[in-house]
Amino acid sequence: MGQFEYSVIPAPSRGEKAKDAKTPADRYSVALTLELNRMARDGWEYVRADVLPSEERSGLTGRNTVYHNLLVFRRTLAVPAPSQARPPQPEYPAAASPARAPEPVPDLPPAAAPQPSGHATVVSGEPAMGEATPPAPRHAPSQG
Repeated sequence: MGQFEYSVIPAPSRGEKAKDAKTPADRYSVALTLELNRMARDGWEYVRADVLPSEERSGLTGRNTVYHNLLVFRRTLAVPAPSQARPPQPEYPAAASPARAPEPVPDLPPAAAPQPSGHATVVSGEPAMGEATPPAPRHAPSQG
């Protein structure tokens, strides 16, 4: 059994003039036929007509029940081809889904690799790899 989507529209409220439509019922039939054929061109299949209540405002504080004549249509939902179908979604929240294994951290070049501590290590007077030698201090020229 296929899945459907539905569309509900108001039924015509008055008839349409036509050459062979002599009575009010004939003119109303023409209007209804035009509406049914318009929806059918877009793939909608007529299901039924319903009269349903709607509570609407009347004045500043009042409410009134009004009945609307509605036309119900349906059409089959397009089912994507199996290659384009989305995989089934889990019925549990994403937070409850199983944890994935962490992705491996790529190897970093030596200059970008983090140091084990916040301080550079100096071995035999040489700066640590990747560190620049600080500039010599500046002294005021001596006058003499």
